[in-house]
Amino acid sequence: MRYIALPDSHPHRVSFYLAMEEYVARQVQTTDDCFFMWQVEPSVIAGRNQVIENEVNINYCRQHHIQIFRRKSGGGCVYADQSNVMFSYITHSKKVETTFHRYISLVTDTLQQLGIAATTSGRNDILIDGKKVSGNAFYNLPGRAIVHGTMLYDTCAEHMMAAITPPAEKLKRKGVESVRAHITLLKNHTDLTLQQFIAHVKQYLCNETLMLSPDSVQDICEIEKQYLSDDFIFPHHAHRSTVPASQSDSADYTIQQSAYIKNVGQVEASITLHRDHISHINLQGDFFVLGDIDATIVKPLIGQPYNEDAISRMLPQKTDEVIMNLHHDDLVQLLFNKAEQL
Repeated sequence: MRYIALPDSHPHRVSFYLAMEEYVARQVQTTDDCFFMWQVEPSVIAGRNQVIENEVNINYCRQHHIQIFRRKSGGGCVYADQSNVMFSYITHSKKVETTFHRYISLVTDTLQQLGIAATTSGRNDILIDGKKVSGNAFYNLPGRAIVHGTMLYDTCAEHMMAAITPPAEKLKRKGVESVRAHITLLKNHTDLTLQQFIAHVKQYLCNETLMLSPDSVQDICEIEKQYLSDDFIFPHHAHRSTVPASQSDSADYTIQQSAYIKNVGQVEASITLHRDHISHINLQGDFFVLGDIDATIVKPLIGQPYNEDAISRMLPQKTDEVIMNLHHDDLVQLLFNKAEQL
């Protein structure tokens, strides 16, 4: 595996490293897998399909100079600062889900080499003693898969708990009452300093280094501009209001459905109806995307009557090829507020 290095040691924002992943995936011509690590100033990073206002205490972040970003992968919100380290893995892949599990195994093996009893759990977590030390997410580009994740060596627990505001029911499902009770810190399980740990990971996973050029850094900065756009970070503002038909100038009204689906995550559906036919659907949550949601799930439902038979008939049978582990019948039940059956 090749370690991707930068020609300078200047600090960068989360958005730069997310853009760097894209640059490596699109521009670095190699048959080898690529990997790099990064650290940032206090930041919150939301998943691609999350509504930031529901997951992040925006006022707290502004008051404490915690930056807010969004990534292109699914999954939930994470907090990062200089006391932990982020991993980025880029590989050739035809099946993202298989690549994701391979990456999780690589990281788990790296910890086990240090005598740490690390295990995998659920969709994307690495645990020590039953508590989360690493959360991970993925997405794909043509011919390439990008996997990235956190490694909680140490971190500001106060900022993490206050900046990220997961729904109470999500924590109840995990059997805990707070973010603090759900995580563990790597520093409590190894004698290595953070920098020693970073050196160990690089030596264990990588056998050569590829240094990017200053021109490459400039290209990455151009890609970064998209990640800094308000339209990318806060794309859901236009779809957040629900207006009953009796209070609207038109016959349109919006139905909000939400459920936690085992092995999928939180899924929220905003369904706009015009004369009892679907005119718009927006799916949000911390699920992982494997395919094109708009083309495969949303588009076939536009114009269809809002009833179970029509929706079930128009949805693809293999919805789990579009959203990881989301089965056809579960999605139908969600769209009709039958969450208790999931």
